[in-house]
Amino acid sequence: MAVWIVAAVVIIVALVVAVSIVGGDDDDESSPPTARVTATQAGDGLTAEQRASILAEAGYPPEPDATTWAAYIRDLKAIDPDIVHGKEEKAVDRGRNQCRSIKDHKGDRTKLVDLTNQRFSSPDHPEGFGLSKASRILDVVHQHLCPTY
Repeated sequence: MAVWIVAAVVIIVALVVAVSIVGGDDDDESSPPTARVTATQAGDGLTAEQRASILAEAGYPPEPDATTWAAYIRDLKAIDPDIVHGKEEKAVDRGRNQCRSIKDHKGDRTKLVDLTNQRFSSPDHPEGFGLSKASRILDVVHQHLCPTY
């Protein structure tokens, strides 16, 4: 059973990374997460409950509901609209990955701000948005996606 769980986690993490790298420009990312099937959900043979359990065990927060999703995107755009750059799903995925970092590096804000700056980039900001904005992005991620971390 443990081997199966580890294998499933590896597959899911690989898919999340692949989706983050590739981007998915053709998807309508303005729709809430319940309105579409993401690459990490398609074809993995897991139920939604199994997938959620595996991701939770690995330290990732659940996908935000539509209200939380909208508030998160709104607050990121208030910092700088280019953070989202028309790719809401990518911004949510990056935030959920940042939550994993928050869990791993709790108490080390300097490290978390640096990781946030590395993780949140755009074509116009390939090196990130700078430490000041990264600090604000980190706060938005923490507030909306993983407040209990």
